[in-house]
Amino acid sequence: MPITPTEKIWMDGELVDWDKAQVHVLTHTMHYGSGVFEGIRAYPTSTGVAVFRLRDHIDRLFASARVFLIDIPFTPDELIEASREVVRVNGLDDGCYIRPLVYLGYGEMGLNPMPSPVQVAIAAWPWGTYLGDEGVANGVSCKISSWQRHDPNAVPTAAKGTGMYVNSSLAKVEALKAGYDEAILLTPDGKVSECTGENIFVVLDGRLVTPHTSDAGALEGITQKSVQTIARDMGLTVSFEPLIRTDLYAAEEAFLTGTAAEVVPIRAVDDRPIGDGRPGPITKEIQAAYFATVRGQVDRYKDWLDYVD
Repeated sequence: MPITPTEKIWMDGELVDWDKAQVHVLTHTMHYGSGVFEGIRAYPTSTGVAVFRLRDHIDRLFASARVFLIDIPFTPDELIEASREVVRVNGLDDGCYIRPLVYLGYGEMGLNPMPSPVQVAIAAWPWGTYLGDEGVANGVSCKISSWQRHDPNAVPTAAKGTGMYVNSSLAKVEALKAGYDEAILLTPDGKVSECTGENIFVVLDGRLVTPHTSDAGALEGITQKSVQTIARDMGLTVSFEPLIRTDLYAAEEAFLTGTAAEVVPIRAVDDRPIGDGRPGPITKEIQAAYFATVRGQVDRYKDWLDYVD
């Protein structure tokens, strides 16, 4: 999805013009992929634009950095305020996507990342529905990828590392070229892990089931956790269970969750319709509750909103 440029990007404590937010060609992360990042959304509400679960995202950014032995030269509070500032200065009152990036800069080459300077950038821009309005309304088609999800003992799947997303890109391109909207990756032992940038839920016998992220080598999702809370508050049973591909084929409903994608029904997996091939009642109820929550329309979840002004 094309990016609509805004005016300013926050880089290492300063606001820089969008077109001047540049790095050297020998930036370490560009060559070796040793960086961490987050994807965050802000939404318009009746009392102003608010960032959804901003502190949780920044906390996860620091947790990812800790896994990669990257020492971020700012505090969480400083990056929280910087994120607000980027939204504010760019006038993004209708909502936006926010991308904090921690990367290793120019000054050292070679596989030892430790001598490289640690730099931080935060950009924000208007960004529509990641998998399309049609996907949100009527569901997306998925295929089981021929690419496996990382083994957690090969790379740290609990961290949101930049270079690790080559795995997701390979799966995504394969799915798109085969005529599908999204890919589902399996673990090396054949269990369902996650989509290319989203967690996955299925409804089995009326229960909401999602793979346990650590066992499945999936990134623990903030939208995933939000949906778990919303579903339980609705009186639904939510369980963490290992899933195999035929569990997806047999599911009554299925949907994916992620900050960029939000909550999107899955209408088919490997050309097999999920249920009757349309979004099911549980999916639609959770989806409606989530969209109301991020827009400040549900009082019990208002502490998830971080207002910009």
